[in-house]
Amino acid sequence: MRNRCIAAGVFIILCVFIASCIFGEKAEVSEAKVAEEQLTAEPAAQTPDTLTAEAPATAATEIPAPAATDANAAGTPAGMQADKAEDLANAQASIVAAIVPENAPEPEIIDSVHIKKQKDVFLAEKIDQMLRRFKPMHSIVLVVEPKTNEIVAWGETKDYKVQNEPDYFTRNTFPAASLAKTITIAAAMESNRYSLNSPIPDRGAHHTLYKNQLRVPENYTGPTIELQDAYAKSANPPLAIIGMNVGASRLKAAAKNLGYNMNFAGGIPGRSNYAPPDSGYGLAEASCGFTEATTLTPLLAAAQVRAILMKKPLEIPWAANLDGYAPKNRIALNVDKFSENTYYGLREAMIRSITNGTARKHISTRNMARKNYNALNIGGKTGSLDGHDPYGRYEWFMGFAQAKEDPSKSLVVVILQVHDLQGYRSQPACQVAAMIINYWAHQNLNKGN
Repeated sequence: MRNRCIAAGVFIILCVFIASCIFGEKAEVSEAKVAEEQLTAEPAAQTPDTLTAEAPATAATEIPAPAATDANAAGTPAGMQADKAEDLANAQASIVAAIVPENAPEPEIIDSVHIKKQKDVFLAEKIDQMLRRFKPMHSIVLVVEPKTNEIVAWGETKDYKVQNEPDYFTRNTFPAASLAKTITIAAAMESNRYSLNSPIPDRGAHHTLYKNQLRVPENYTGPTIELQDAYAKSANPPLAIIGMNVGASRLKAAAKNLGYNMNFAGGIPGRSNYAPPDSGYGLAEASCGFTEATTLTPLLAAAQVRAILMKKPLEIPWAANLDGYAPKNRIALNVDKFSENTYYGLREAMIRSITNGTARKHISTRNMARKNYNALNIGGKTGSLDGHDPYGRYEWFMGFAQAKEDPSKSLVVVILQVHDLQGYRSQPACQVAAMIINYWAHQNLNKGN
């Protein structure tokens, strides 16, 4: 009944509106006709009595009519039509002015020289389009082919503008944030005291690090979290507890195998720093990456992921045509390998980050074709922390994608974005990584199908 009443009311309103339009137009037409009849009737109403004695009656038609004023002209049908035409022109001008600004912005000129020089031109063009679309304040995107360790595509922005040179590759002022947790679980598994399923005390929020969260009673019976989940969910207190139990010496040894505190030839990349104190709260901070003192270059982050995926000693990614930003060829480094068990644990913990951790939301079928997502083993690590060079909120993703049917088809992706703390934030780094992996999968998987 309520819906019927509403429908009836709407019908009545429409009828009234249509009737007003029809009869309103008729009224305007009748008024115009009356005015026209009055004008034609005025000359006929004049009689010879109104003429002067000196002029004959025929002279009445030769007397010039007085000039019509603006007010009188507006009252005539021709005047009303002129007013309507003028109003219509003004309305059209207003609409055009609102749609087309007086000073339209000049179209952006895209310099594609740096795109054409890259190994995978199509992927490089895709990255360039994404950077121009999402407009991160500062960012670096790095894609490496794991088998050859060659850089195949990259992109960079500074102050929201796409750059032609990747000088962020080697910069060592970026805080590693939670990517430093990779050192902690590597040291834990190398010590043979922890496995992926080892229960770790889980006290308080994961994104905080208070001293009372680190004071674990001797006979603790509270909630726990498995080591792999602590890494996947980037839980600060559990990783800090692990680091304090493992000790600074083991952490430094694991960090060396991952390329920290090394001076590379020609400063490519710059020295990534990791210097945990022997004990105390500072050791806890370094263990979970809750400090700006631990820094990481994007080039070294890619080298770490590639070493974990391929189970090989660390090598810095290279490129033939990036002089000053990457080595020209493969260079062996003086670092040791981890044990097979540690490589396996690191890889599984990174996969856990995608399936059950911080990257689960964005690296999923929301941003990837289901066919591609199901065909790949994807692993990674996220991290975020405020920094000062450049100033802003740092957001990391480092990870890999590997075909399940053909493991030789794989790639390494590293993304770093720096957001304005008070302003606009672009798409999350995980989402950008998912779109890159999805595009790569379209180009490289199931080509024969």
